[in-house]
Amino acid sequence: MALYAIGDLHLSLNSDKSMDIFGDGWHDYIRRIREGFAPLHGDDVTVLCGDLSWGMSLEESLEDFRFLNALPGKKILLKGNHDYWWNTAAKMKRFFAENGLDTLEILHNNCLFYGDIALCGTRGWFYELDNAGTHNEKMLLREAGRLETSLKEAGDREKLCFLHYPPIYQGYECPEILRLLKEYGVKACYYGHLHGASHRRAIEGTRSGTLFSLVAGDFLGFVPKKIWE
Repeated sequence: MALYAIGDLHLSLNSDKSMDIFGDGWHDYIRRIREGFAPLHGDDVTVLCGDLSWGMSLEESLEDFRFLNALPGKKILLKGNHDYWWNTAAKMKRFFAENGLDTLEILHNNCLFYGDIALCGTRGWFYELDNAGTHNEKMLLREAGRLETSLKEAGDREKLCFLHYPPIYQGYECPEILRLLKEYGVKACYYGHLHGASHRRAIEGTRSGTLFSLVAGDFLGFVPKKIWE
């Protein structure tokens, strides 16, 4: 039994959304995802850090969910900025149950556990100067609130954090998210969102006691990153 993380699979099995604009790293990526998961076992757990399906609704994303469900192990789903299918937790759970998607679980306004390790997370938010405004500030505060709710549910257990948006990369920091990671003593933070040339801006390593690691699918070559035994 092991814990893995990967994000940004950008599945489009029911549509024709090309990922070619992001370069050669996306060539034949569906096959590479399947092969990347092949060594995992049924009792392994993988956290999927957002941008999972291009579908605009749960129904449009069903083929993508079936693909994910068939991959080995349990999958924990996190919202990304392109997951337009995302809905209330109750509706998503009901949809998964009705369609036999029994290896999928949602991480949203909650905390899940891998043994004694707390799995916390939310989408996160980019609050950059060129996008500054009331709407963005409200969204940032909402995401910070969701993360704090997740961290509080973890209690005094050791905490790992999963985000879609990076809370820090070269030339950018999100103080509200970073404050929570430090305040709650988060051991490691895994994030996605960055593609292609943006990979070089990723922060990899320990900052203020938290290990940061990019787990976007194309960065990992579509092989889930093992983060805990």
